Amino acid sequence: MNTLKNMRIFVRVADAASFAGAARALDMTTAQVSKAVSELEAHLRTRLLHRTTRKLALTDAGNRYLARCRDIISLVDVSEAEAGAASAAPSGTLRLHAPASFGQVFVVPALAQFMAQYPDVQVDLLLSSRVPDLLEENIDVSLRLATAQLPDSGLVSARICRMASVLCAAPQYLAQHGTPASLEALPQHTMVRLVAPHYAIDHWHFEGPDGRVKLPVPAGRLRVNTADALAAALSNGFGVGPVPLLSALSALRSGTLVRVLPEYELQGTNVYAVYASRLYLDAKVKLWIEFLRAFVEQALAAPDAVAIAQRPQSAGR
Repeated sequence: MNTLKNMRIFVRVADAASFAGAARALDMTTAQVSKAVSELEAHLRTRLLHRTTRKLALTDAGNRYLARCRDIISLVDVSEAEAGAASAAPSGTLRLHAPASFGQVFVVPALAQFMAQYPDVQVDLLLSSRVPDLLEENIDVSLRLATAQLPDSGLVSARICRMASVLCAAPQYLAQHGTPASLEALPQHTMVRLVAPHYAIDHWHFEGPDGRVKLPVPAGRLRVNTADALAAALSNGFGVGPVPLLSALSALRSGTLVRVLPEYELQGTNVYAVYASRLYLDAKVKLWIEFLRAFVEQALAAPDAVAIAQRPQSAGR
């Protein structure tokens, strides 16, 4: 038995004081309407209506039940309207996760604009290199970094951007130790590792005029686990290291870092937005993914960002 449906029919019968009148309003037969009320009464083990050949009248129990039915139906209607509106107008709390570096450089500035544009949205932001469980931790969108396609997990993913990495060092380090002129010269320098799940730890992959080159990297004295920490370490003269372009841009613009061997870039990293399902996707989730993608694309399209990212023509491009 569909209790809610039968409640709605019962309310119509009470309002019309007639099975036939309720049937006409609901585009049902009189027999179907009568059966629905009888099912309710059998379920409740209580008579709701006094029936005569000329009229219907509510019993005392029927009057009390009618009031409750109106409250329940009203609450269900409001709840359905609110849930439906979530697919059209963004509101409520948006729970986000992002890796720390990407989150600080791009997610936080993007959120400032997003929340100004959509004032009915509140945000809980988790910045962590740990990959969370979306369902257990009630997270709407998680940003993931990967060098290739994400493994099949039953979740939905949308690519936000591709991040190349560029080899960088501080001007003072290069002044003291010289600027490497080739990949073969790199082992003579202090090579600072970025230790992250999506990065190879003991070697660097270069793409340049000679195609792809794999260069072993010694353990070294310093290892860091975020791109921002790597950029800060290199800016302080620790050595040479590959910084994802999005984290390197600010330091490259200011001159605290300079690009080394600009004819090469290192392994590209894809940024994906991961969420639970495409079905009935909440408006704030859909809009946030689209907004972040456009924000990052605009940042990477800035003239100086394009100039920094582009390899010299001698690299064969």
